[in-house]
Amino acid sequence: MLTPAGITLRHPASDRWRRRWQAWWNGRHPRSDTLELTQRNVYILPTRPGWLFALTLLVLLLASINYQLSLGYVLTFLLAGAGVVSMHVTHNVLRGLTLHLKPPTPVHAGDTVAVECVLSGGSGGARHGIGLRLVQPGEPRWSWADVAPGGHATVTLAFTAARRGRGPLPEIVLETRFPLGLFRAWSHWRPAATVLVYPRPEQPAPPLPAARAVGSGGATARSQGGSELEGIRGYRRGDPLKLVVWKKAARALETGGELVSRDTSSASRHELWLDWTATGPLAPEDRLSRLTAWLLASERGGVAWGLRLPGRELEPGQGEAQRRAGLEALALWA
Repeated sequence: MLTPAGITLRHPASDRWRRRWQAWWNGRHPRSDTLELTQRNVYILPTRPGWLFALTLLVLLLASINYQLSLGYVLTFLLAGAGVVSMHVTHNVLRGLTLHLKPPTPVHAGDTVAVECVLSGGSGGARHGIGLRLVQPGEPRWSWADVAPGGHATVTLAFTAARRGRGPLPEIVLETRFPLGLFRAWSHWRPAATVLVYPRPEQPAPPLPAARAVGSGGATARSQGGSELEGIRGYRRGDPLKLVVWKKAARALETGGELVSRDTSSASRHELWLDWTATGPLAPEDRLSRLTAWLLASERGGVAWGLRLPGRELEPGQGEAQRRAGLEALALWA
C-alpha cells in the first residue's frame, strides 16, 4: 500500500501470512549441524533450459502427429525418456548425502568467517556438480565439489563478520543441475552453530596504560658452586631463555655444573589493568576497540593484565586462556 508521502506500508494480512510461512519453513528445516538429505527435504524443478526442452518436445510431438512421422515419434519419446532419466539422476545427486558442519573459529569484526562443510556420499555412487552458498545480501558466491563413491569432500564458505557478539550462521543452500542442466535440485540447511565475533582492534591504538607494581619480596640467597649469589636459583625445565644467566653457562659446561636462572620471585611483580575508564571520552564501541587493541598488545609483550568493564572484572593473568576469556568478555559486553 502506497501512502501520499510515497512511503510503502505492509498490509497486516500479508505480514501474518509471511510469519506463518516462516514458522512452517523453520519447522520443516530445524537448526542442526548435521543434515541428512532425504526425499522430504530435497526439492526439484525444471530450469529455464528444461522448460525450453519440454516446449521443444511438445512441438516435435505435434509435428509428428500432424505429418504422421514415425521417426518423429521415435525422436520425441527418446528425448522425453532422456529427460525423465535426467530428472532422477539430478535428484539422486543430493538424496542420501550427509552434511556436517565444523564449528567456526572466532574472528574480529570486519574479518572473514570460514565455514567448513563436510559432504559424505555414503554407500552410493559418485556425486558431481554439488554447489553450496550462504544466503546473504549481494551476489551469491558458489563453491562446487564432487564426492567420490563412499568418500568425503570439504567445502569452505566465507562471509564477513559485520559486528561483534555471538550470532547464528547464515542459512546454506545446496544445489545441483547435473547431468544435463534440465532440472535444478536444491535443499536448505540451517546450521545450529554460532560464531563469536570479537571487537575490531583500534588501529593505530594509543600506548598501553602504565603498569603498577604489586608486592615485593626480599631477595633470597641461593648457593651455587660454593658461593652465595642473591636472586639466582638452579635452572628449572621450562624456564624462559631470557632468565638463564649465560655468563655462568660456559663455566657450568666446563666444570660439569648446572645452569642457573635469575630468581624473579624476589623482584616486584607488575600488573597491567585494562580499565574501561582509561579509554577516554569515547563511544562504547570505540572503547571496546581500544581495549581489544591493548589486550592484544599486552599478550604480544608478555605482560600480565587484567580487564575491568562495567559490571565485569577479569583477574590479572596471561596466556591463551586469559586472552580468550578477555576477548570473549569484550565481544559479549552489553
